[in-house]
Amino acid sequence: MTRDVPERHPLNRLFWGITENTFQTELGIADPRLVDYVAGLLTRFVPSQAIYKLRDAEGKQVSEVTAMVAQAESSADEERRRECHRHIGDFTLFWTGVYPEALPKLRAAMSADHLIDFQEQGKRSYYLASTYSGDEAPVLRRLSVEFELCAFGLSLVRQEWERERAEGASGQLGLILGS
Repeated sequence: MTRDVPERHPLNRLFWGITENTFQTELGIADPRLVDYVAGLLTRFVPSQAIYKLRDAEGKQVSEVTAMVAQAESSADEERRRECHRHIGDFTLFWTGVYPEALPKLRAAMSADHLIDFQEQGKRSYYLASTYSGDEAPVLRRLSVEFELCAFGLSLVRQEWERERAEGASGQLGLILGS
């Protein structure tokens, strides 16, 4: 079971502030909906079990992108397909942008994801999720088109929170992120 970080939690404000500053000043992206989405992605994935929230028909955790795609493609439920594709986009963006050093392990030789290009799959999944109706469709489409830029932005966000943690500027962040 995943637990959500409450909306008023300081971590939400912290990630939103760092993401807004980074995306606006470093990347020139002043899009509140995109910033909200990316900051929300970071906050959602803080409880690490949320990274692997997708379950198969037996309730077993789905941890490989190939299995996530299979879940999306095999579902007869349009909302389930949209949510699976959105999660695949989030999952691949998170690992590509925040922790790219983990990609070799995620794509290990014995993994079903060995041949998966996380950037291409993320772009494809965000695009597919954006084709379903919903308020997030424009943001998901933009994430598809600007996946690499957003991944780079997330790498800058990580650098900033690590700088703040190293400087002791955010004791709460250090506790949550494991300093």
